Amino acid sequence: MWLQQTTPSERRTLTATFAGYGVDGFDYMIYTFLIPTLLAAWNMSKAEAGYIATGALLTSAVGGWAAGVLADRYGRVRVLQWTVLWFALFTFLSGFTNSFGQLFFTRAMQGFGMGGEWAVGSVLIAETISARHRGKAAGLVQSSWAVGWAASALAFWGMYAVLPPEQAWKVLFWIGIAPAVLILYIRRNLGEPEVYLAEQARLRASGQRSNFLRIFHPSLLRTTVLASLLATGMQGAYYSVTTWLPTFLKTERQLSVLGTSTYLLVLIAGSFVGYLTSAWLSDAIGRRRCFILFAAMGAALVLSYTQIPITDSLMLVLGFPLGFFLSGIFSGMGAFLSELFPGDVRGSGQGFSYNFGRAIGAICPALIGQLSATLPLGQTIGWISAICYGLVIVAALALPETQGRELSPSAAPAR
Repeated sequence: MWLQQTTPSERRTLTATFAGYGVDGFDYMIYTFLIPTLLAAWNMSKAEAGYIATGALLTSAVGGWAAGVLADRYGRVRVLQWTVLWFALFTFLSGFTNSFGQLFFTRAMQGFGMGGEWAVGSVLIAETISARHRGKAAGLVQSSWAVGWAASALAFWGMYAVLPPEQAWKVLFWIGIAPAVLILYIRRNLGEPEVYLAEQARLRASGQRSNFLRIFHPSLLRTTVLASLLATGMQGAYYSVTTWLPTFLKTERQLSVLGTSTYLLVLIAGSFVGYLTSAWLSDAIGRRRCFILFAAMGAALVLSYTQIPITDSLMLVLGFPLGFFLSGIFSGMGAFLSELFPGDVRGSGQGFSYNFGRAIGAICPALIGQLSATLPLGQTIGWISAICYGLVIVAALALPETQGRELSPSAAPAR
């Protein structure tokens, strides 16, 4: 087992980042379960519910880049604590809201911390874990999103079983303050990675400071653009499918299984296994080959779902590969982005690229909604997703393979 080959400090970092991203998943996904209650309680429209979800995604994109910049300046561990406290606080405050405007504000503010936690945690893992296990470690942390998703589903079912809906939704948001105790664990058990400390020593010795705009310098611009396109393709496909495929299968294929707890658990299980499998593959066959494999399979899967007749029983089975490929493709992303950028702008480059992809990818569901007014919904979902996955393949082919790359202080000046 590769975990047995890690050091105690590496395992402590894994524990903290796994827990951090897991509660990120819990805090984000719990809202999706509460939408029906909020629609009824506040007479809120579906469009307004969608605005709340989109608002959190857009602020998470901004928060991810900002946290990466701050992590380059003030340290990975310190900024990780800030992000955990931020999203826990605003998730907790969401339980005190009583209108669309108030919840939009608290969820948008929560998004800043959610995006920031991933950006900082993934860099921290990449700089702490040795190169031979970096992909598996980053993928293990990524898999905690599925754990948080499952925990939110179980908490939802549990709370609604013992409390009336008008009280249960508040309690589920209040639970979001619990991750704040993770800060104590981080403060006591985590230290800054040696490669980060060496980078800071180099900058001090040269009288320089990290400059986040260096990711747009001609020497790094190609990498920044291609990494951003890679992230855009992944997240555009993910948001397109998760937003619209259930609607298509329910309304046009008349499937009823999609709203069941059994289907949801199958989908989550597929996501979890997909994360872990992709994590292992990214170290075994390389980052780029793994991305290309999952993108090709994801495109084929979505096109099949939207073109081939599917029954309820078959869809229950197919929920596993859907979760497997849709989610698994993200496992190697944290390691890959960290390996692409030099130490003085590693957080800035990773935070910008991934979250640029999140912001642009979030447009895809709206684009599908608009195009479906004149084109069949299934055809629109299939081709938009296929184009996004094609973008992943093109960007992966154009970027260098970084498997096994050791991280070290920057050789280039931080200008």
